[in-house]
Amino acid sequence: MSIETKTPAERMEERSLFQMVVEQFGDAAERMGLDENMRRLLSVCQRQYTVNFPVQMDDGSIRMFEGHRVQHNIGRGPAKGGIRYHPQVNLDEVKALAMWMTWKCAVVGIPFGGAKGGVTVDPKGLSIHELENLTRRFTAEIGVLIGPHKDIPAPDVNTNAQVMAWMMDTYSMQMGYSVPGVVTGKPLNLGGSEGRVEATGRGAVFMAAAACKVLGLNLPDQRVVVQGFGNVGSVASKLIAEAGATVVGVSDVSGGYYNPKGLDIAAMIRYSRSNGSLEDYPEAQRISNDELLALPCDILIPAALEGQLTAANADAVRAKLIVEGANGPTTPEADKIFEGKGIYLVPDILANAGGVTVSYFEWVQALQAFAWTEQEVNSRLRYIMDKAFAATVASAERHNVSLRTGALITAIALVADAATVRGIYP
Repeated sequence: MSIETKTPAERMEERSLFQMVVEQFGDAAERMGLDENMRRLLSVCQRQYTVNFPVQMDDGSIRMFEGHRVQHNIGRGPAKGGIRYHPQVNLDEVKALAMWMTWKCAVVGIPFGGAKGGVTVDPKGLSIHELENLTRRFTAEIGVLIGPHKDIPAPDVNTNAQVMAWMMDTYSMQMGYSVPGVVTGKPLNLGGSEGRVEATGRGAVFMAAAACKVLGLNLPDQRVVVQGFGNVGSVASKLIAEAGATVVGVSDVSGGYYNPKGLDIAAMIRYSRSNGSLEDYPEAQRISNDELLALPCDILIPAALEGQLTAANADAVRAKLIVEGANGPTTPEADKIFEGKGIYLVPDILANAGGVTVSYFEWVQALQAFAWTEQEVNSRLRYIMDKAFAATVASAERHNVSLRTGALITAIALVADAATVRGIYP
């Protein structure tokens, strides 16, 4: 007979990601006294679309893939959310991410509802031709849902501007004319926006700077650890280092890298691009992911996948400030531990909202056929995010809750108000 070795908190964390998101929603709804009918309406996803589709591989064989597109709520505008390609993509995860997107769009005040999509696949095992075939077929399959006034996909984990270009072209071929507004995160010469690639990481650094002011910290004096070195993590590392902070630890799929004197982020980005990862990077001490999260630092930016900070490792975190660059990196049990330790945490629905905010800018530029400068984009992004941060702090103080719950209360109130004003049809 096996012996149960898990703690009650660890057993709690075995619930699904969507259950965790609904739990966060329920806690905020309870604190704000949300009507029971509205709780029922907002605690479920409006549309869940699963497709199984064939792709012809380079050797002539046919492989079947499963993909999903979920719309949580479109009461405040068209659905908006990324497309990820990852072996662990499943419907539960996509539903959770779609709900988070609803709150994220609302907390920064942009007129979108939340959506998300993905395909269960390891894209590293595909050739560029196979990746294009998969993208075009998946786009065709979800074509009944997407559109510039219905649902606008964007890049996410393991997708990029090229994938968005294929999606746009596939949709445009079906329509018979170019529709640049059907996706965001496109290449610039297809109607993409200046500043979009860096937007999520840049927004996280804006939020780190804003939180430092609240805490009475000087950003250039801070020591920073960044988990994840993809688009968000590498950009956040680069920009916060340029702001004067010292990045002492980063990680990617190959592991963690630590140098107490500070890492040369520009050199690491060049190395990663040349080698496909940071594997064998020479100018740092190699450490594990658990060791990385426990490094002595002032600011920790989790910018990888969800569920990284848990009851099992939260007590080891030594940062004063956590800025969530990833979606859902912290479980509710870890949240409670951080609150007990006095760690200031800027939640994902605010900290990583830079990407969807600049996606909104790109969508507006596409509809107007009028491009903005990078300076305009970055200036408007900072204004929106600083305004949202101030509103979140005010909400948290007013309700005597964490920043996460304060942000959720702000977002839920806006979405619920839209649902109330619109009413129930028919």
